[in-house]
Amino acid sequence: MSHKHDAGQRHDAGKPGDLIVNIDDTEPLMLGTGTSIRLLRYSAETGDWVLFVEMEPGATFAPHWHLGPGEYFVTKGELIYDVGSAPKGTYGYEPIGSRHAEAHCKERTEYLFMGHGAVAFTGEEGEIRFVFNHEFLRDLSEGKMTNDISNEGAARDKAAAGKEGRERAPA
Repeated sequence: MSHKHDAGQRHDAGKPGDLIVNIDDTEPLMLGTGTSIRLLRYSAETGDWVLFVEMEPGATFAPHWHLGPGEYFVTKGELIYDVGSAPKGTYGYEPIGSRHAEAHCKERTEYLFMGHGAVAFTGEEGEIRFVFNHEFLRDLSEGKMTNDISNEGAARDKAAAGKEGRERAPA
């Protein structure tokens, strides 16, 4: 059986049932400074999601906590985070409860990520900034929201929260 690639057809990552998708049928979605994803699939039924992640040199992921397990396979470059280095050809597994202070890359890095539940992106104090799950991905793909998963995004969120607090403080 062959797959006919139709560049004019829009990919529906939330489509239930059998799915075959060519990466060229997906649009890159920005996730913050230096990181984009191609949403291959998400499931409202199971909460699973599959992404192809593309990180530019120096891109980071802010602190995060895996509320569901995740798996990845690096196809280009090297993903570096607190549990070690994952160069091209590496498979990795992150169990429920895994917490990471940061992930980054020094060179262009690409990998397939399969999430089996949510990831909570946190601030410096451990407060939850946002939850990254199938609903987040659905809304991102429909242009209903944006969020920055990088350390720069976390710093902007913290600065904005501090500004809001000063604006609300009684005189």
